[in-house]
This record gives sequence, structure tokens and C-alpha cells, in this order.
Amino acid sequence: MPASDPYDPESLFARLRAACPDEWEAYTRHAFVRQLGAGQLPEPCFRYYLIQDYLFLVHFARAWALTAFKSDTRANVRRAASSLWAIIDMEMELHVRFCAGWGLTEADMDSVPEAVETTAYTRYVIDRGMAGDVLDLQVALAPCIVGYAEIGRTLRDDPSTMLDGNPYREWIDMYAGDEYGDVALDAVRFLDTLCAERGGSERLDSLISTFTQATRLEAAFWDMGLAAKAAG
Repeated sequence: MPASDPYDPESLFARLRAACPDEWEAYTRHAFVRQLGAGQLPEPCFRYYLIQDYLFLVHFARAWALTAFKSDTRANVRRAASSLWAIIDMEMELHVRFCAGWGLTEADMDSVPEAVETTAYTRYVIDRGMAGDVLDLQVALAPCIVGYAEIGRTLRDDPSTMLDGNPYREWIDMYAGDEYGDVALDAVRFLDTLCAERGGSERLDSLISTFTQATRLEAAFWDMGLAAKAAG
């Protein structure tokens, strides 16, 4: 279990993460993350990542719309609708303002084609939701939602992380903060709710497969960011 982990070790998320330790390590301790924490990540890598993350958020919103469509209780539809609103009207607006500080306008980001890695990851998530049920979809999203909170906490607590003078400190603080930590904790609890409703314990092998593949695709997203230094 990672240091300062706030999740119940019996939660579905904790069981999924424990089933793919190598893939999880490759994602959450990726060179992109380590260089970001050290303040040594080349700026072209971070800018390109920000652009692709903006494009990712469009499909992230679609995934929450699909969550609402796939839900069959009023509570879960309301939760999905609330998350969709938060992504479109809050998270994307915050992301656009954050990117402006890096010299990127919304028009700039809209004009850049999706990277292959962005397409592969987002369409995988949508496919799991279309082919499966709402639990399959949320398991595919979990490495992103919960993984970023773990990355933020780990960077914040790691004595080798450079905070003072780090150009990426705002990013670290955002994902290490209590507000995002609450988002991740809510996602973990939602997984447990869906697991109980959808018989998740009886199909754990399938859910592990989905979670592991989504985690690999998260690591590939960092690979894409590092590869952008060639363009800088």
C-alpha cells in the first residue's frame, strides 16, 4: 500500500491496484512524473501533455454522460450528471486558465490533433462502457481519477521533490490537495457502491483486466509527453 494511502484496503480499488503492482508502479512512478517532481521535465513535454490532457477531458466528459446513460438508479444518474457538469463547467475552465499560464489558448489546444495515445486511452474507456456496464466503465476511469491523487500525494511527501522554485509546483499542489483528494475518495466509494450493486466480486478477474489495461494506457500517456521533447 502506498504511503499515506487513504483508502480501505478491502475496497474494490485497493484490490484492483494490488492485482497489477508492476503496471501501477510504471504509471505512478513514471519518468515523466519523477522529472516533474524534480523540476527537470522539459517544458515542451509539459505543454504537449497539457494540450492532450485538454483533449482527453472532452472524452472524459463523454464517459460521464455514458455513466448516466448506463445507470439505473436515480442516485447514480444524479452523481453522473453532477460529475459531467463539474468537468464541463469547472474542470475544463480551470484547465484552460492553467494552460494560459503556459502560453496555450483554448483555440491553440483545439487545433492540435489527438495523439495516438490519447485516442487509444479515451476510446478504450468508452468501449468498456459501451460493451459492459457502468461498473466496467468506472473501473476503466479509476486509474486516471484515483491515480492522479496518489501521484500528487507521493510527490508532495517525497523529500526528493523540489517544491520551491519548481515550475510544476502548481500542478503538484493541485493533485496533492484536499479538494482533489476528496474527488478521488468519492470515486473509490462509488466503485464500492457499484461493486455491491453489480456483483463485482463475482467478476473480479474481468475488472482486473480492465483496470490493468487502463493503467498501461495511463503510462503510455506519460510516454507520449516525454516523447514531445523532440519537438521542442
